[in-house]
Amino acid sequence: MPTRIEVVADPVRDRCVLTTDHISPRRLPAPTGVVRVALVAAGALLLAGDRVHLEIDVSGPVRVEIVETAGTVAYGMRGASARWDVDIRLTAGARLWWHGEPFVVSADAAVTRSMTVRMESGCRAALRESLVLGRHGEAGGALQTLTRAWIEDELVLAEDLDLSPEARGGWAVLGSARCLDTVTSLGFRLPEDAQTLQLEGCGSIARRLVHEHHESDLRRLP
Repeated sequence: MPTRIEVVADPVRDRCVLTTDHISPRRLPAPTGVVRVALVAAGALLLAGDRVHLEIDVSGPVRVEIVETAGTVAYGMRGASARWDVDIRLTAGARLWWHGEPFVVSADAAVTRSMTVRMESGCRAALRESLVLGRHGEAGGALQTLTRAWIEDELVLAEDLDLSPEARGGWAVLGSARCLDTVTSLGFRLPEDAQTLQLEGCGSIARRLVHEHHESDLRRLP
């Protein structure tokens, strides 16, 4: 059973149903029109063999804010691997803001991360993903990321990144950096600048390559 966050807008009180698996979602106080949910690890994460699956389903004119209470460390896996999969569905004017904390891939870890977003026109999402290859003084393990996003039937984003040690050092990937910090907007565009990619569909990707996570200036979602 996946961890699941289901929110339905209601004029009296927005309905929020939370299901726990590897991650325990907990509702936090928030102003009217906002549902704020914290993600808390229900046990040690991320270990060899773990299969974390998180589903977020939001319907109606409500803003859902996902808060990570701490970063995640993928520990050494001795030849094994782990997965971290996120499926997001937004309908009827829903908005999702997710400010991700650092996801650290330790030496000898092997992780596949995927995110799939399906949303109707009129919905919005802003997603921050901070990937850190290795703890302090480490080279870091292997990471594969897969991202797909649709607005209605239009595929607006399809990105696969091979961040394994032998691939990520190329100048077109990370070069000498060890942190990849990204803010993705869907359903609206981020302001134009030299480091922001405007998608053909309605969305943008702002990305920073830095050696230390705190050096990134992508500290807040729009």
